[in-house]
Amino acid sequence: MENLGSLALLLAFCVAIYAALASVAGRIKRKPFLVVSGRRGVYAVWALITVASGVLVHALMAGDFRFAYVWEHSNRSMPMLYKFAAWWGGQEGSLLLWSWLLATYSMVAAFTNRRRRRDFMPYVTGVLMTVQVFFLLLNNFVANAFKVFALDGRITALPDGNGLSPLLQYPAMAIHPPMLYLGYVGFSVPFAFAVGSLITRQPGDGWIHTTRRWTLVAWLFQSAGIMLGMAWAYHVLGWGGYWGWDPVENASLLPWISGTAFLHSVMMQEKKGMMKVWNIVLVSATFFLCILGTFLTRSGVVQSVHAFARSEIGKYFVGFLALGIAATVYLILERLDYLKSESQLESVVSRESSFLFNNLILLASCFAVLWGTLFPVISAAVSGDQISLDADWYNRLMVPIGLFLLFLTGVGPLFSWRRTSVDSLRRNFQWPGIAAVVLVGALIAAGVRHFYALISFGFCLFVALTVLVEFYKGSRSIAARNGMNLARAAVELTHRNTRRYGGYLVHVGIVLMFIGFTGQAFKLSEVKELDNGDSLKIGRYDLRMVKLEHGEEENYLWDRATLDVFKNGSELGLLRPEKRLYKASRQSTSEVGIRQRLDEDLYLNFGGMSDDNQRAVIQAFVNPLVSWVWVGGLVLIGGTLICLVPSKIRMQYARTQVLRVTSSYATVQK
Repeated sequence: MENLGSLALLLAFCVAIYAALASVAGRIKRKPFLVVSGRRGVYAVWALITVASGVLVHALMAGDFRFAYVWEHSNRSMPMLYKFAAWWGGQEGSLLLWSWLLATYSMVAAFTNRRRRRDFMPYVTGVLMTVQVFFLLLNNFVANAFKVFALDGRITALPDGNGLSPLLQYPAMAIHPPMLYLGYVGFSVPFAFAVGSLITRQPGDGWIHTTRRWTLVAWLFQSAGIMLGMAWAYHVLGWGGYWGWDPVENASLLPWISGTAFLHSVMMQEKKGMMKVWNIVLVSATFFLCILGTFLTRSGVVQSVHAFARSEIGKYFVGFLALGIAATVYLILERLDYLKSESQLESVVSRESSFLFNNLILLASCFAVLWGTLFPVISAAVSGDQISLDADWYNRLMVPIGLFLLFLTGVGPLFSWRRTSVDSLRRNFQWPGIAAVVLVGALIAAGVRHFYALISFGFCLFVALTVLVEFYKGSRSIAARNGMNLARAAVELTHRNTRRYGGYLVHVGIVLMFIGFTGQAFKLSEVKELDNGDSLKIGRYDLRMVKLEHGEEENYLWDRATLDVFKNGSELGLLRPEKRLYKASRQSTSEVGIRQRLDEDLYLNFGGMSDDNQRAVIQAFVNPLVSWVWVGGLVLIGGTLICLVPSKIRMQYARTQVLRVTSSYATVQK
């Protein structure tokens, strides 16, 4: 089996090289058979990598400990879910997953465009297969998942394995990495289309229309991956938070930020023919930030609970990034005359200017996160000392940037194209603005004095009301014309323009998440050693230790504290935080106890035993409004899914055009 996996990867490497060369040569030499052959090579690459992935997954599920990778990341007592998740639990397997997902995206892109965009699709295939060649180079010669143990020249199976890292043995981690990789890899497709458009000097914005859905899909998966990662950090790491500005967390955020900027700025190019250079730069930057994120996770150049161990693989990523960025910059500079804008900005108070400001602020936030992430590497290279920037540094920069972006989320979509009149501003923003001011005044009267929290709550209400008013006006108009209730009219309104109103729902999701983020300004924490009968008070909660237990499962040893929870004197029930020590890896994890409500979470972590091994160290947190982060994430994902649904008006227009063509053809035949 190991020979089959290695052979499949080696053949995939050779076929990917052929597919890239045949596609480009066929286009240059105008040899259609070579172009078709290159496209079929893409299908063959997918099939071969699928075979290799199947061999590895089978070895993991069957416990074939002849494989070094299986021994290192699995063991016999692990549940089947985590045996499967071990595919991406280590360096070699995760890179194989990267290659398989890229091959899948490439195959779908090649197949769906086999009769379209024939002028530049060969270059798209060439770019995708070039990226594929790089990752298959790593799979074959740098991080091969099919290495086996040998004793005296004979392949030998070990009795059991080390097991998957305990931190990864959590349900969300079974889907978080694939979701994140689907985002990372998905941005390769719009990048390939952009490069193909540049090479062939495509007239118009065909590549924008072709790749909008690809970009949305990748952005959707990236968003879901980030949300799942936040949930994992909140429920597994036991520190009471969900985002700590860890370098690998930042690496996943960077392409999400630039991808968000791209999704907004492409509307400028579609509507006004503006920002063509900017869009090419954004889609290219998003792709290379995905590669950078993969590099940071795997090279070990930054310290992170999410990162793999330090390895020599980083130099390959550095080389690929250097060559790719240099080639892309050269191509953009060479095609600047083709990328000239077709119109100019006419007013500062317009939708065009709001998109421009949105992009500039997103770019500033992206640069700030990138600088903070790479600062330890830069400081080590300059001074020899690796200096890391803490969460406070990021918060000082990102909180005001985030609030400004939140404000633009509310005002930008309601500005008019070209210029916005004073009457329009008053009509759209007067009542939401008054409501926001009233809310801030009420919060001050209630004793809230946190400046950024006040601004955030005010902006959240302002943005939510602007979106609600837009839905209400459109729904009321449809309801009056068609005699339907408002709820049904709102669904009809959304279906008529899914891109616009799905985008509004995404903005609502952002608002809800900001409500959750703002709650962190009022977070409480306490740490205390407790024995049976001891108490701990935090905020309005009183906690009493009921019992302390020890036990053993097949996969791990555990210590569990059972605490009775009281709030304002009323009993709420029991929470059972737990500490686990996994037998195979000798690593420990936390199973936190959480009482989740929309207003606040009571969060308990079992920090371990005291020095005399008689008392439990309990870390208690009160996290106000944190559930709104998860609710907002679900709304954001739902809004993005709606954006992917074809609009009813576009579908009716397309159907009308088909009927006209059919009718004309029938007339001619008569």
